Amino acid sequence: MLDKLNPATEDAPELAAEQWIGALDAAFASRSTEALAALFAPESHWRNIFGISWQFATFSGRQRVVAELLARAEAVGASGFRLDDRALIPRRAVVAGREAIEAVFTFDTSNGPGTGAVRLLHDRSGNSAAWTFSTMLDFNRICEARADGAAEQSHARDFAAPDWLEQRQASRAYADREPDVLIVGGGHAGIAAAVECKRIGLDALIVDRERRIGDNWRLRYRGLKLHNKTPVNLFRYLPFPPSFPDYIPKDKIANWLESYVDIMELDFWTETSFEGARYDDATQRWTVTLQGTSGPRMLHPKHIVLATSVSGTPNIPRIDGIENFEGKVLHSSAFAAGREWAGRSVVVFGTGTSAHDICQELHAAGADVTMVQRSPTMVVNVEPAQLYDKTYLGDGPPIEVRDILNSGVPLAVMKIAHRIITDEVKRLDAPLLSRLERAGFRLEFGEDGTGWPLKFRSRGGGYYFNVGCSELIADGKIRLIQAADIADITATGLALNDGTSLGAELFVLATGYKGPDHLVGRLFGEDVAKRVGRVWGFDDATQELRNMWTRTPQPGLWFAGGAFSQARIYSRFIALQIAAIEAGTVSKQLT
Repeated sequence: MLDKLNPATEDAPELAAEQWIGALDAAFASRSTEALAALFAPESHWRNIFGISWQFATFSGRQRVVAELLARAEAVGASGFRLDDRALIPRRAVVAGREAIEAVFTFDTSNGPGTGAVRLLHDRSGNSAAWTFSTMLDFNRICEARADGAAEQSHARDFAAPDWLEQRQASRAYADREPDVLIVGGGHAGIAAAVECKRIGLDALIVDRERRIGDNWRLRYRGLKLHNKTPVNLFRYLPFPPSFPDYIPKDKIANWLESYVDIMELDFWTETSFEGARYDDATQRWTVTLQGTSGPRMLHPKHIVLATSVSGTPNIPRIDGIENFEGKVLHSSAFAAGREWAGRSVVVFGTGTSAHDICQELHAAGADVTMVQRSPTMVVNVEPAQLYDKTYLGDGPPIEVRDILNSGVPLAVMKIAHRIITDEVKRLDAPLLSRLERAGFRLEFGEDGTGWPLKFRSRGGGYYFNVGCSELIADGKIRLIQAADIADITATGLALNDGTSLGAELFVLATGYKGPDHLVGRLFGEDVAKRVGRVWGFDDATQELRNMWTRTPQPGLWFAGGAFSQARIYSRFIALQIAAIEAGTVSKQLT
């Protein structure tokens, strides 16, 4: 998203940023609407990630930005705005096609120290005005202040006391205490939430129904790899070794999750099913029913974080006539490997990433494969797909600073940037895309051409990162038909509109997953589900994902999920809010 400018375009970005941040601090001190308005462009945006007030929202337009900033800054005593040259020396950049000066700053509030990023537009008269402005509480500094040198001294020993392993076993047992936070789901999002809760001083327990930590990746189809590069997927506190490949295989990431939980000393119960919970308004605790290998267990946490993935529940649509089929029917989540289908006919319903990967694996195993397209899909070669994550690739500041810059891009600006990138991706991929269309594949490129990342944030799928399957389709080595071509489903396969038939022994339903809100009614009751409302997808009022990483209308219920980078950036804010609630500085009830 960010490219270097020609150095001759502007002079002294450090001076321009220093003057702007000084004027901002003075405007807050004087509470001058006029002075503050002069510092923001007419089309400016402020993204507040709990930095100035306990709210996760984006405000757009100079008048709205200034009004909200003044009101919220006064409430929390926001002051002391200053550049953070140690994090990033102010620099020139191109953001969403516009030349800007980019800087990172720090500030102080009654809720704790803050940090953020600003992108300044420079006009012909030499004045600088903020186009994007972001604020967030500085989790690291808050935790460091709380620790205040309290780390255990490694040379201090009590030979009569439990050793480290015995302490870990006792901690995991929860025999004589209740967790502050119960995290349901032990994938990367749940683990990220747990590690941040632990760092800030909260007692967090992860429960997961799988037998082994990492099985949510380990048990998926054998050819699966992460589809964005390693720097995007780093974990906080423990970066990947330099020997890790650009695209990490599923078993390697599964093993990493398992190792990370051990190294970070997180409490984790495997083979434990979350059966449901009810909230007591009087005690402000949940009553949770769990089912493990040793039988049922009841816990009473103050908070529950549902981290069961934004795509955790298989979506099995109604397909007319599928009950007629006498062969095997699997959802893609249950597909393990293509080897057993060598020499046999398989039909895969769907054209997303899982559908393509499964088709490619089946073809490599010697199966006769047909893909059924139900709706248009974005296809992008895997290398051009990385352009959307350009902030994290190549030389530059540490990952913590890149996260500040990346999270400081508001939705409206992100859409512009992604349209530009999508146009470039389409240009780079034009030869392949033309061949796909000639083969009958229906393409689309997201809302207003914004590409795959916003498709993921709005619907959780609808795209494919090509690693070879598209060429197989274009060459006719994997058969492609449209769902509209199917007249009926028979006992032995498909009857087509042209009078021909297509035999099959296996149907794979690569039809995606249901969102996290699908589980709420089943696990917490319909009243809670109605109270919470939709989860995931953008909220028009806040310009943020609905009910993610923030207080929800149901006290004590939180949601975490998304990509590795989203979990890394935003999970700390769940921990911050819960810590503030338990300290009595924030209401548990969303008002």
